Amino acid sequence: MAVILGIESSCDETSASICIDGKIFSNVIATQAIHAKYGGVVPELASRAHQQNIIPTVEEAIRLAKIHKNQIDAVAFTRGPGLLGALLVGTSFAKSFALARNIPLIDVNHMQAHILAHFIDDPKPSFPFLCLTVSGGHTQIVLVKDYFDMEILGQTLDDAAGEAFDKTAKILNLPYPGGPLIDKHAQHGNPEAYRLPEPQIQGLDFSFSGLKTAILYMVQREEKLNANFLQDHIDDVCASVQSRIVSILLNKLKKAAKETGVKDIAIAGGVSANSGLRKELLAMGERYKWNVFIPKFEYCTDNAAMIAIAGYQKYLIKDFVGQDVGPLARMHM
Repeated sequence: MAVILGIESSCDETSASICIDGKIFSNVIATQAIHAKYGGVVPELASRAHQQNIIPTVEEAIRLAKIHKNQIDAVAFTRGPGLLGALLVGTSFAKSFALARNIPLIDVNHMQAHILAHFIDDPKPSFPFLCLTVSGGHTQIVLVKDYFDMEILGQTLDDAAGEAFDKTAKILNLPYPGGPLIDKHAQHGNPEAYRLPEPQIQGLDFSFSGLKTAILYMVQREEKLNANFLQDHIDDVCASVQSRIVSILLNKLKKAAKETGVKDIAIAGGVSANSGLRKELLAMGERYKWNVFIPKFEYCTDNAAMIAIAGYQKYLIKDFVGQDVGPLARMHM
């Protein structure tokens, strides 16, 4: 029996999880509300909150899994990418725990873990599969050949999809985090109310900075005609914005599927919780005879269950690191 403690602290969620023989027995997430009044994550505040949350979060994960800390066989932690100060808290705790218990230490790539979250529950994709990873900091199309053999086929050249949602929310005077609020308003609006451009980027790469600018100019133009434009038309604006971001993502994914011939298609990352993206991907899957895999909502945003499941796979092949390991703000897949 292999018992893995997973630690996630890459941004503004402190999370701990217990994985036993590939099954998740607990997944505790402490979300930091302090950033809302600043309209975005403040790195120094995130680091301090992680320091406050890490011990009680781990204790709760162990309690819910109904095990004793002495039963833990290895500690897996997010090494990167992410905010350096936030990563340092999780890395330091994991190193200390492993050293005190004299158990192996496992470093995990955050973006690989998002993809491997698909191996927490059934059904599971078969190798090779394509995964569209969409979060606040990353937008990538990844060809997943094996658990740790992944090739990035395309990625954003500027803003990530999650950034596009959050920055647009600021333009629309919506509070942080704005992505879920755009999704909420979009469900009551007309996605064809306002025509927004789709960037013509060659290959499988993405760009969202031009779209963000187009949204700003559209809002400014409409507000000259009606000072209450956003108040009167917020649902339609959000629906139009969401529809365009989703179409940008899925048109590239469709191109990748055609070029590779892969039929198992997955999404991962915080933006994979977006209802519009989930709905359109399922519809596209039916149209093109894809096997579509969408994670549960609790495994979309940053969480330690995905770190624990990735750590479990590394534990099986004895892929461990030493006490000299350090966090990496930038970490290649």
